[in-house]
Amino acid sequence: MHNEELTLSVLRNIDTLKSQKSLADELGISVGKVNYVLKALIEKGLIKAENFFENKNKNQYKYLLTEKGFKEKVALTKNFIQRKKAEYEELQRELEVMKGMA
Repeated sequence: MHNEELTLSVLRNIDTLKSQKSLADELGISVGKVNYVLKALIEKGLIKAENFFENKNKNQYKYLLTEKGFKEKVALTKNFIQRKKAEYEELQRELEVMKGMA
């Protein structure tokens, strides 16, 4: 998974994030990688971490998308869609060439 795709995947899942382990399992990456990405996103100001007031486990955080993070999520989503459209069009061209050979 490319860095931009990983960032988008984390930003897309940030609102429903139950744990770093569950996100790691869903994305097929290590918990350490998830932790690294989350810290980087916090440093960039794209997300913020807050403790649950009612949670007894003070090491558990709720991650929230910032306004800057929302804008980045939109930009990354647009880039992702453009890349996938280009890949689709290339595959369509390859398919047409293969049909011509048959």
